[in-house]
Amino acid sequence: MGAVIRRALAEESDKVAAIHRISFDTALPFLRTRHTPDEDRYYFRTYVFPACEVWIVDDGGLLGFIAFREGWIDHLYIHPDHVRRGYGRALLNEAKTHYPELQLWTFQKNLGAIAFYEANGFELVRKTAGEKNQEHEPDALYAWSR
Repeated sequence: MGAVIRRALAEESDKVAAIHRISFDTALPFLRTRHTPDEDRYYFRTYVFPACEVWIVDDGGLLGFIAFREGWIDHLYIHPDHVRRGYGRALLNEAKTHYPELQLWTFQKNLGAIAFYEANGFELVRKTAGEKNQEHEPDALYAWSR
């Protein structure tokens, strides 16, 4: 079976939270884990799934996901074992078909994400010292429009 991009089911929220945790910890080792796995599951079940469209890469198992809403990408994570295979671009393109303009925040130290977003048409809007994010880590706002 080949990988399929599809809308996530509500009952898949715990699996999405698990992908988020392993991907976040791998891509952002400079950040300390601030939440427990139980807190992650609660957050995705209670906040992300009700507020966002969540789409996944399914290849007989969950390989990655994107969570987006009008004008914003809240999350885009690919399992570390499956990066650089086009899944992130496919998920990003799904969001782009739904909205003509999108914004997202990423950490300034996350050079891989910055390169990815810039290669996919996002432009830097502004940088901050991180005073408004939970991690208090310098971040950057990026935007894309059709």
